[in-house]
Amino acid sequence: MKNSISIFLISLICGVSTSAQSIIGNLSLLVNQPIKLEGFNGLKTYPISTSTIDEKGNFKLIYSKSDYGVGYLMSANEKPLFVILSGEDVEIVGEALSYTETIKITKGQENKWFEQYAKEHPLREQALSAWVYLEKIYTQDALFAVQEQPIKNIQTEKLRIKAEDAAFLAKLPKESYVSWFLPARKLVSSVSTLAQYRPEEIPSTIAAFRAMDYTDQRLYKSGLFKDAIESHFWLLENCGRSLDSVFIEMQHSIDAMMINLVKDEQKLNEVTDYLFDLLERHSLSQAAEYLALKVLNETSCTINSDLAKQLESYRAMKKGNTAPDIIFKGDNYAPGYEQNNTPNTLSDIKSKYTVVVFGASWCPKCTEELPEIAKYYSKWKAQAVEVVFVSLDENKEMFKNFTSIFPFISFCDYQKWNSTAAKDYYVFGTPTMYLLNDKREILLRPNSVNQMDGWVDWYLVQGNK
Repeated sequence: MKNSISIFLISLICGVSTSAQSIIGNLSLLVNQPIKLEGFNGLKTYPISTSTIDEKGNFKLIYSKSDYGVGYLMSANEKPLFVILSGEDVEIVGEALSYTETIKITKGQENKWFEQYAKEHPLREQALSAWVYLEKIYTQDALFAVQEQPIKNIQTEKLRIKAEDAAFLAKLPKESYVSWFLPARKLVSSVSTLAQYRPEEIPSTIAAFRAMDYTDQRLYKSGLFKDAIESHFWLLENCGRSLDSVFIEMQHSIDAMMINLVKDEQKLNEVTDYLFDLLERHSLSQAAEYLALKVLNETSCTINSDLAKQLESYRAMKKGNTAPDIIFKGDNYAPGYEQNNTPNTLSDIKSKYTVVVFGASWCPKCTEELPEIAKYYSKWKAQAVEVVFVSLDENKEMFKNFTSIFPFISFCDYQKWNSTAAKDYYVFGTPTMYLLNDKREILLRPNSVNQMDGWVDWYLVQGNK
């Protein structure tokens, strides 16, 4: 019995030891400094291993199968050094992580391929962009267009560079992590160059983004998860097409992403939350609305409550819907209105347009945006635009001190998020703005004061000239 237990313990220990891999190395300028290895889980990072570089510059870090993907080494005041965690032992030699020119991978084949491609690919991309630039000169300028041989040489060199890059990737073993990671990294990093120099490659690049599977664990652990979302929609936004066409393309991309995401609730929530915020930050409200309705109508997955509330605001408060009336029950300051003519409800306001702003004195962004609104108020008022500030403050003194300088209507019932108005308008963050017409129909959900002022300039000031 004792022998059986001993054998079991030995096998267990051996199993643990064989399932862990090491990253060892020597960084001669970082003696006695801490060093750590971190990994990626989607949009987040997590610690894997920590150690201290000894007096000779040597260190050792451990990772396991659950960490397979991409990690990065960090030391005090140093730039990160990215490494492939593919189940192989890795050895690194150099002076310091910041001195990338001194870093050499002396062990770990996948990391050697990664290191080689990371050095060669940017040079090929620079050369290719240069040849594309010269090709345009030689084909579009009459002074050079007659030179047939240089044009052929340029086109031949372009093809050679592309073929050389493709050949490197094709030779990587299919089962290796880098055979997936390097093309994905190339795709994500290419968008700005394509938009500027090689627009003819944009359709195929967008198709490649749409083919990405956001439930793929290789992507989730790669550090490219966020970059893939951002690069994909940045390219759509900057592809040179009309805004209406861009929104249609974004809808197609959202549809493609959802095919796999609806099978994985965790990643669906993670991607939707980030993409929704990204679209709102870029004032792409039409795409944000499409995403919200797409996810809310998906019955096979559960959306976490905070995200569901955020998305629901787009279904209930989308453009064209009639916004609920607001009863100014509480403290109501209405500068410019006679005391016996102070509006008691939102519908009492007789203005062609009304901007309803939800905020609070405790909201840092509100302390920036509300004074900006006050600055533009006279211009907006001249164009028949009224402003109503619905405060989510809980303290009467704080509300009064914050709003006393504002020239527009300010209202507070001191119920914070439980305010009837906040609930009716599905407010989940501050500041939140809605532009309504005189029928309380929603015309716009401005994401900034600048966007609202731009609307006034474009539709009202210019339109009246």
